[in-house]
Amino acid sequence: MTFWPHIVVATPAHSGLGGPLSYRCEQPLAPGRLVRVPLGSREVLGVVWEQAGQPPAGWDAAQIRPISAALDGLPPLSAGWRQLVSFAARYYQRGLGEMALSVLPPALRDLDSIQLGRRLKRLDKKGNKPADTTGDDPVVQADTRPEPSDEQQAVLDALPTIDKPVLLYGATGSGKTEVYLRATERVLDEGPTTQVLVLVPEINLTPQLEARFRARFEPRHGTAAVVSLHSGMTPAQRLSSWLAAHAGQARIVLGTRMAIFASLPGLRLIVVDEEHDPSYKSQEGARYSARDLAVYRAKVETEHSGQRCQVILGSATPSLESWHASEQGRYARLEMPGRIGGGSLPRLRVVDMNHQPKGATLSPPLLAAMEERVARGEQCLVLLNRRGYAPVLACDACAWKSQCPHCSAFRVFHKIDRTLRCHHCGFTQRVPRACPDCGNLDIAPIGRGTEQVEEQLAGLLSHVRRPDGAPARVARMDADTTRHKGSLEAQLDALHSGEVDVLVGTQMIAKGHDFRRITLVAGLNVDAGLFASDHRAPERLFALLMQAAGRAGRDAGQSRQSEMWIQTWHPGHPLFHALKRYDYPTFAAQQLAEREAAAMPPFGHQALLRADARTQQTAQAFLQMAADLAEDLPGRAEVTLYPPVPLTIQRVANVERAQMLVEAASRGVLQRFLGAWQPRLLDGRQHPASRGLIRFLVDVDPLSV
Repeated sequence: MTFWPHIVVATPAHSGLGGPLSYRCEQPLAPGRLVRVPLGSREVLGVVWEQAGQPPAGWDAAQIRPISAALDGLPPLSAGWRQLVSFAARYYQRGLGEMALSVLPPALRDLDSIQLGRRLKRLDKKGNKPADTTGDDPVVQADTRPEPSDEQQAVLDALPTIDKPVLLYGATGSGKTEVYLRATERVLDEGPTTQVLVLVPEINLTPQLEARFRARFEPRHGTAAVVSLHSGMTPAQRLSSWLAAHAGQARIVLGTRMAIFASLPGLRLIVVDEEHDPSYKSQEGARYSARDLAVYRAKVETEHSGQRCQVILGSATPSLESWHASEQGRYARLEMPGRIGGGSLPRLRVVDMNHQPKGATLSPPLLAAMEERVARGEQCLVLLNRRGYAPVLACDACAWKSQCPHCSAFRVFHKIDRTLRCHHCGFTQRVPRACPDCGNLDIAPIGRGTEQVEEQLAGLLSHVRRPDGAPARVARMDADTTRHKGSLEAQLDALHSGEVDVLVGTQMIAKGHDFRRITLVAGLNVDAGLFASDHRAPERLFALLMQAAGRAGRDAGQSRQSEMWIQTWHPGHPLFHALKRYDYPTFAAQQLAEREAAAMPPFGHQALLRADARTQQTAQAFLQMAADLAEDLPGRAEVTLYPPVPLTIQRVANVERAQMLVEAASRGVLQRFLGAWQPRLLDGRQHPASRGLIRFLVDVDPLSV
């Protein structure tokens, strides 16, 4: 008997073949089954999406190509997983096959049945390791957990009674992680097949959280119970973690945004830590929001399993979208305003740089405060969200600056290896001995990056002695110093052990870390976010500064002497007044009022159509043609199309970029319009006016405009 499965495969976005393709086989294949199929001259991985009883209309059965092989031994991907992928492809305007295959582990795409069988055997051996019972009895270990505070217990008592998404609004240091751990424990105790997904915004937060989850759950559930899933892993590691989750051996998956698509057949709890973080929104390929998909996935898993799957969104500075949803009652808001142990948030000190020595990197009062802290054996954290030594290298005799020849941006001066590096395309050159234009030997850095601040602080604090008599030690943590494998963990260990007195870093040091000895945090060069054209800039700045402040005084005994210093040229700005009181609700109310008046998200809905081309003229011409193609679409009158404009950085790696903003008052109206527009955009690629167009993409719910 012949069967006609519909199978999704990874097809190019511009091909127009985004949906399932028809194949034939001699045995029924369950939806969700992984298969290998011919596609053109290649053999590729595919996923059976549905089973058809007959060949597609108008096709001779002999013309339908047979599948090459079914990957035996691997359970089918669940109906809930397939619905999640279908929704994401539809909502974010991507092909179904492209979406489904892109979220599977890359190493899985090249395996045949024999190779997969070997992998599964190794997985079985690893999963069969018993829990470690050589030490204390697991039950006794569980009883040594920290006693929950009254606020934590109130949240834990409320969680089982709530049947909607939960926004856990907890101050930094309030113990949100312990709530996640106990909620996870409750889910795992419900049965031997239940699973939990915990999302973090960035890779550098994974080791710390993984260590806590392993310490809590491995004694009872075995060494295979906790796995990680993020882009920093090797393809083999990612495949191993994914297979363990898919087979149900891994009870807990910790990961970054990609983990929202992990196959978890027993999923009963999704935690999104630091849910406000923009890293949850992908900025390449399918531009999905893992936070938003977490809310959708919990709903889908509940519907398909008949058992509740809960989602917890945790943050000290929730996204305005989540806060608004909780104000409307669509999310349940649970609050933990106090810090563990009764500690207080650091005192905020705003330094008016108009009254400080000209050109000073650190104001004298801030430097004196840091000297006192180091002399007492305490630690300081300095936040500057710009890596490198200086943003620009310039000649004072002519107009030359370190412009990247391939981008509309300057190359950053990195003094440590004497290079000029473009942070957009990666183009790197040695620093010239003299100005390339006029030969002047006096070329100098303009502005400051983390390298320069680290160097200056090392000099300014060289006379300061720690309590043990050793000189003050300054270190730096940014994308450059954590590039190599193990370097992040080594730097975190050095800070936790007290080997470092002052840590200089970018935004990666402000998120989620539990630094017990830090009593002073300083924010430098923060004013750029106050007057940016992007409507989300104030929200991001407030969140970054409040998160950074939360790194200080996490030890309750030192909290009363902890401080957050901010250097600014605009000390009277309302954002700093709200920050002084750590009054997020007031800040959120003010921002939401401004957004509502301007019909901006979450009160309006947006998408960007972006075009990349060889010339800016071609990119904008395609966008204008796209606007013309939309004129007679249903619902066009309810959608606003703005004129095409170049991106802020309009050229990257010799590719010109332009965009067009699309707005609608209703999410449904916007989705229907985009769905009808997409086929016309694909046809528009073939138009002679599009010659020179490299690609176009649709970004739904963009983070920046």
